[in-house]
Amino acid sequence: MRLGELLAGYVPGPRGRDGLALALLLRRRAGARLTVAYVRPPVWSPPGPARAEDGAWRAYLAEQADAALAEARELAGEEAGYVVHPGRHSGRGLVELARRRSADVVVIGPAPGGARGRISVGSTADQLLHASSVPVLLAPRGYGDEPPPDFDRLTVAYRRGPGCDAAVKDAARTAVALGLPMRLVTLVVGPARRVRAEEDMLARLREQAAADLRAAARGQARRLRVEVEVLEGRTVAQALGAASWLPGEMIICASSDTGPLRRVFLGDTSLKIVRASTRPVMILTRQP
Repeated sequence: MRLGELLAGYVPGPRGRDGLALALLLRRRAGARLTVAYVRPPVWSPPGPARAEDGAWRAYLAEQADAALAEARELAGEEAGYVVHPGRHSGRGLVELARRRSADVVVIGPAPGGARGRISVGSTADQLLHASSVPVLLAPRGYGDEPPPDFDRLTVAYRRGPGCDAAVKDAARTAVALGLPMRLVTLVVGPARRVRAEEDMLARLREQAAADLRAAARGQARRLRVEVEVLEGRTVAQALGAASWLPGEMIICASSDTGPLRRVFLGDTSLKIVRASTRPVMILTRQP
């Protein structure tokens, strides 16, 4: 994937700082250009039943946008670019802006109300994760409070298939470009109490997962050394918790094979990984 042009969606407050801290970390590591965007409501949609006067509403929106970007500028400095983009929905506004500005990745913070250290998916992320034409990178809540000094490793959530195999190749190119090691993990989820047939099935799944991981890693041996690991638990969260995670880890997931080509389309397993992860997660676009 390309990482030359980053687009960070910003909202005032801690959520915006979480996403922006992640975008700044990636900008430094990749030597990329960063644009910080604030999506404001359209000027023809005044709030409330009384409908504020058009001029006053325009002035209010401009003031809100200026305040948001002033806050972002304090964090990102003058090396970043800043833009206000009108849109009825922030996620769709970022999709449109990413297309217009030829962004390579869109970075956002978590939705409100989530647990600290986890990624909460709200309407903005949901719109991006089902419509973006470029990868989407999500920050956990609180990421901006103590961001790591740098990225340490890329971990790819792997399940054998054309979409995920393409994602491994993409992630490997990115790992080489960023000078980072890469790990492939496969999640095996099963109940705590099992009958004999379930035990046998899970044993076969483990063996197949391990074989698939080794084959995928061998395919990238010329580029870099790849670690592999099978993670097991009763839930996706428990399986992820069974692994060790470096402070500067980033998880990479492929889009669902059922989604449209060249778009991000989040499947059920990837969504569970996003919600269970304690590290930033990037969802790639589906490749042909």
